[in-house]
Formats: sequence, C-alpha cells, structure tokens
Amino acid sequence: MNAEELLERYAAGERSFTNAQLSGIDIKGADLSGSDLRSADFTGADLSGTNLTNASLNGANLSRASLTSANLSGTSCASINLSLAELNGANLSKANLSNSHLINAYLDKANLSGANLTATNLSRASLFQADLTKANLTNANLTGANLAEANLTATILSGVQFLEANLNGCKLMAVNLRTSNLSEIKLRDVDLSVASLGQANLKKACLQGANLERANLQGANLSRADLSRASLKRADLTDAITYGWNIENADFTGATMPDGEIYQPETSDGEIYQPETSEKLSQKVTSMTRKIIRTDKAPAPVGPYNQAIAATGTMLFVAGQIAIDIRLNDIVYTDDVAKQTEQVMANLEAILTEAGATWLDVVKTTVFLKDMNDFAAVNAVYGKYFDAKTAPARACVEVARLPKDVLVEIDCIAVI
Repeated sequence: MNAEELLERYAAGERSFTNAQLSGIDIKGADLSGSDLRSADFTGADLSGTNLTNASLNGANLSRASLTSANLSGTSCASINLSLAELNGANLSKANLSNSHLINAYLDKANLSGANLTATNLSRASLFQADLTKANLTNANLTGANLAEANLTATILSGVQFLEANLNGCKLMAVNLRTSNLSEIKLRDVDLSVASLGQANLKKACLQGANLERANLQGANLSRADLSRASLKRADLTDAITYGWNIENADFTGATMPDGEIYQPETSDGEIYQPETSEKLSQKVTSMTRKIIRTDKAPAPVGPYNQAIAATGTMLFVAGQIAIDIRLNDIVYTDDVAKQTEQVMANLEAILTEAGATWLDVVKTTVFLKDMNDFAAVNAVYGKYFDAKTAPARACVEVARLPKDVLVEIDCIAVI
C-alpha cells in the first residue's frame, strides 16, 4: 500500500489497516487518528507531524521511522518496535507503550506525561528534556539512557534499571526509588526533593549540587558518593552508610544525621551560615560505623592507613591469614611475598564477605612480616584494597617466624 491509497481509504471512512505493509511510506502531517494499525510495518517511514491520537499500534514495527512532532496522545502502542525511531518533540502523553522496544530511540523534548512504559526497553535512548511526569516506568530498562534535564516528577520507577544512565539535571521530585541500585549514576544538579531513597544504593554516585531537601535516605548507601554543594536540608539520613563520601559545601541544616541527631550549623550572633567543608563536617557530625581520626600533633600517615579509626557497631575480629590456597590446602608461592600477600588478602576478603562485611568496614589491620625488607612489595599489594585517605589504622611488625614458614600474615578488625 502506498501513501496515496492509504490516505484515500482513510478519507473514505476506513479505519482498519492491520498488518498493512507501509515501510518507507511518506505521510508527513497526515491525519490517521483513531486508526487500527496493529502489527503494521512502518519501518523507515516518515510520519513527522502525523496525527495518530487514539490510534491502535499494538505490535507495529516503526523501527527507524521518523515521528518528529507527531501526536500519539492516548495511543495504544503495546509491544511496539520504535528502536532507532525519531520521536523528538512527539506527544506520547497517556500513550500505552508497555513492553515496547525503544532502544536507541530519540525522544528529546518528547511529552510522555502519564504514559505507560511498564517493562519498556529504553536502553541507550535519548530523553533529553523529555516530560515523563506521572509516567509508569515499572521494570523499564533505562541502561545507558540520556535523561539529562528530563522531568520525572511523581513518576513510578519501581524496578527500573539505571545502569550507566545520565540523570544530570533531572527532576525527580517525590519519586520512590527505595532499594534502587543507583551506584555510580550521574545525578549532578538533580532535584530529588521529597524523594524516597531509603536503602537505595548510591555508592560512588555523582550528586554534585543535587537538591535532596526532605528526601528520605534512611539506610541508603552513600559510601564514596559525591554530595559536594548538595542541599540536604531536613533530609533523613538515619542509618545511612556514609564512608568516604564527599560533602564539601553541602548544606545539612535541619537534617537527621546517621546517628539520629538533628544537625544544626554552628553560628554566632550576626553570622550568616556557610556550609562546612567535607573534612570539618565529617569530623563533627558523621556517625557511621567508623570515623577517621587525624591530628597534626602526631606523625602523618605515609601509606595506605590512617592514624586512628573510631568505630561503633558489631565488631568482627578476623584471625590472621596466611597464603593457603583452599583448593590445594597448602601454602602457595613460597618464594614470592607479593603473590603470598594477594592470597592472604583473598582469604581475608572471603571471611569478610561471609560475615556480611567489606573492606570498607575494616578499621584495623596488623601485618606480620618475616623480613621487613619485604615491606614495599607487601604494601604495594595491600594498597590496592584501600583508599589512602580512608584506609584503616595499621601496624606492621617483623617477627622471627610465621606459621608454616610463610613470608607474611595479616589479620584485621572490622565493624559491621
């Protein structure tokens, strides 16, 4: 069927075009509202500016089609294929796109407010400045998607995959992201005010300049997250994991801190409050399982360790480990101290994991060496497991002899 025939039949009152073969067709600006186009093939077609309101496109193939500025408001598009399609500026408000494929689709500035995108694959799609307010994205795949400056206010995001997605400048007000995995996600200047992020994984996330006012972050993992310049006024951080976070110039006025205390900035009469630096705030209000102690009145650390760690919680004392490979039940690398150290660290990590802990929970280690001349080699391996700025306290001693005549033994204490 060509464009002329399709439009003539529509003008004559026909509305059923199921399974129609319309690949490559050019019907820019046409009116096909209310049409039944189920399972139609529009591969590579040009439907720019076309009116498809209240049409049925279930199961249709619009791969690589151009739908720029098209109107699909209220359209039923379940299981549709819009991979690589151009939908910039299109109106998809209240459309049903559940279980559809929009892989690599272009949806910049598109209107998807109130749309049903349940289980839809939007991986690597571009949704720059798109309007997704009150849309349903339950179990949607947004892996690698560009959502910069998009509006997701009150959007349903349960079970969404955000791996490598770009959410910089996004509006996520009042969304529920409880228990979501947002580790290493780009959330610079995002608006997450009043959002529910309880027990969410925000490890290493970039939240520079983010608005988290009144957000629920109870039990959230914020370890090594970048919250510089962020506003956390009246946010709830009870039991949050905050090891290694960057909170330089962050505002915690009225926030409930991890220990349950309300943070109040210290001001003197007439002074205007300025957010404190990450180091000062961490020393004063960070209540995690651990707190780094530093003073210039004692020798500064010269390796991957700190002067002291103050810790609260359940203490885990890990016995000294030597280079036994459990697969062989014997010592390995008898003449290579570096490789023995790698085996020792692997054994320690296995025990920590079994106890539900990680290297981030370790507060103290002791290194026993048969020969102090091996220190540099051991330290090079050891340093791979800890950030020098946040590493645990450490002691290192040379001993006359170690079990099974190994070259190195290490024990540790963790708090979980």
